[in-house]
Amino acid sequence: MDLGTIIGLGAGFIVVVFGIIVGGGSINMFISIPSVLITIVGSFSALMVSNPLSRILGIMGYFTHVIKMPNWEEERIISQLVSFSEKARREGLLALEDDLEEVDEEFLRKGIQLVVDGTDPEIIKNILYNELNQLQARHSIGIKIFDDWGKLAPAFGMIGTLIGLITMLSNLEDKSAIGSGMSTALITTLYGAFLANLVFIPVRNKLMDRDNGESLVKEIIIEGILSIQSGDNPRILEEKLLSFLPPARREAVRQEAAAE
Repeated sequence: MDLGTIIGLGAGFIVVVFGIIVGGGSINMFISIPSVLITIVGSFSALMVSNPLSRILGIMGYFTHVIKMPNWEEERIISQLVSFSEKARREGLLALEDDLEEVDEEFLRKGIQLVVDGTDPEIIKNILYNELNQLQARHSIGIKIFDDWGKLAPAFGMIGTLIGLITMLSNLEDKSAIGSGMSTALITTLYGAFLANLVFIPVRNKLMDRDNGESLVKEIIIEGILSIQSGDNPRILEEKLLSFLPPARREAVRQEAAAE
């Protein structure tokens, strides 16, 4: 579970509530069911207009993806690729088939199988990069949904404010109600800005981060598989793959390889 996401959402909400209380306000002043309906339901309805229903029904899956903490295990995959390279140099590419059942990563298993089958390197490269591109295309759907929602929520907040202002201005003869009417009218703008900046835009950014992390792992695998097929020296392969990682994490892989 990604504690950073949960703590961030909770802390953001608490800070806003604390600011209201310290500023002398009352929580009840900021609760408005019509504003909730206009901001959340209105912006969600706009999403339904601009996206197929199947994508909208998958929104909770994107939230789940954000809350879960992925472990791409780049170090383990690099060590595994180096091990495959060493075995291929000693026993030949066909010997790698014996280890396919032990490979958990489906993308890696598919690549090794293509190598064992003697597939042309250019075809392997095209197949694997095509799968990577399709993965990124699927990820971009969720990213776009929350990007759109982050733009629509403040817009519907403004719509709610305009509705409130129109209602207030139609009753100007009651001057005592102008202040409270203006306050109510601005709540929807607050809701829209709050949801966009604490929830929708951060979720979009986290989905982009997840996409970058998974894409990096796939690129490491592609580079490793092509190097294994071309017969690169395992030490050269290791250094090539380690270049994908930050310096601090490279040392962990080297130590693991030395221990073996």
